[in-house]
Amino acid sequence: MSEKPNNGMLGYTQEEYKKFSKNAWIVLLAFSVLYCFLYCGRLNLQYTMPAMMEEEGWTELDLGILSSVLFWTYGIGHLFNGRLGEIFGVNRFIVAGMFLSAAANLLIGFQSSLVVIAVLWGFNGYFQSMLWSPGIALLSRWWPGEKRGFATGFANAFSGFGQVFAALTVSLAFIIMPNSGWKAGFIVPVVIMVIFAIIYIFLAKDSPKKIGLKEYVDPDAKRHEQDLELQKLIAERGKLFPYIYLFKKWRFDLWLLIIAGSSIARYGLLTWIPTYYVQEFNYDIEKGALGTVLLPLGMAFGTLIIPWISDKFFSTNRLPMVIICAVVSGATVFFFMKVEPGALAGALLFVAGFFIYAINGLVWAYATDVGGRAFAGTAAGILDCFAYLGASVQAIFFGSVLTNSSNWTLVFTAIAGVCVAIIIIAIIAGWGLNQEKKEEKAA
Repeated sequence: MSEKPNNGMLGYTQEEYKKFSKNAWIVLLAFSVLYCFLYCGRLNLQYTMPAMMEEEGWTELDLGILSSVLFWTYGIGHLFNGRLGEIFGVNRFIVAGMFLSAAANLLIGFQSSLVVIAVLWGFNGYFQSMLWSPGIALLSRWWPGEKRGFATGFANAFSGFGQVFAALTVSLAFIIMPNSGWKAGFIVPVVIMVIFAIIYIFLAKDSPKKIGLKEYVDPDAKRHEQDLELQKLIAERGKLFPYIYLFKKWRFDLWLLIIAGSSIARYGLLTWIPTYYVQEFNYDIEKGALGTVLLPLGMAFGTLIIPWISDKFFSTNRLPMVIICAVVSGATVFFFMKVEPGALAGALLFVAGFFIYAINGLVWAYATDVGGRAFAGTAAGILDCFAYLGASVQAIFFGSVLTNSSNWTLVFTAIAGVCVAIIIIAIIAGWGLNQEKKEEKAA
């Protein structure tokens, strides 16, 4: 059992530890709430899509392609912004990304050309990619290894709540600006984004050094040694070395496939369920958006609870929890397509969201495990890049399917099938980890 320095006070005196703990919570809460409202400028599109099709005559394929533009630029942005944030300052990237995303959304609210909107939506995707990966790096600086599953899960849970707020703000926008049509969904959410960006500037510090403290000592000796070793490797081999280090790890590559699959399932539901309710059950646009809030609400609770459980029981190998989540979510989605909207459908959406998004929460905990304080942001950025490559694939594929055939059964069956693929990949990665542990013991 690893020795805990200073009786678990992370190498601080009692007074220093109180100061550190207080600021760790401030940083976690400030970033989590900020990220929650960032979704008002990302998922607002999916809730305005039925209105855009109705008012402009655009098809599901048109809007599937439009939706995918953000996924591509968001994913590619993450490939770089996690590392750039660590090099140039995580809070600089976080604040700049929030303001720039708000500006892009506001401009969209005054456009009518699908091409212009697609260009602005692409820029919005890049701006939004400036927050999450630097945010993971930020949290790793304030939360030691044994609590990172909780911290990253907590922040990720607020992204789930953000998906709820996105639905609510779009519905509110239609009420406040009834004559603006779909454009209201890109104007009203901006106000909320800007307010919370301003508050964040005054609250969050990007490292203990900013409040006069040294870096904490991780209670787990192995993790602490890993942090020191990775920092040394960066100093010796250059600032881009983390990319080489991570891609050479084959288990890390399998985690890339896991999060890509998780995003296909997650966004396959988030993007198309409101349209499914409008087209198949004649819901009006506002009711279609509000009728699906149990899905992101389940996501919020799933990613809050499951990573915390993994801290307690699977902190050295989070793959068993991935398998459990994929089994339950796949089965739930399969049953969902057989029921009509109502209490049972709502419960199934909640359960599906709970377990699908919990996989994402486990991925971010893994990012801090594999990258440590040295480059958790880089690891998270690469993982998020693959997450949104998966999201972009689903947007185009499902948009094409629905435009050509309106085959909703195929959509839900494909999502369940992706969950099966995640199970298989996680089993392979788990087998490899067990083999490595056996080799270490033999040595």
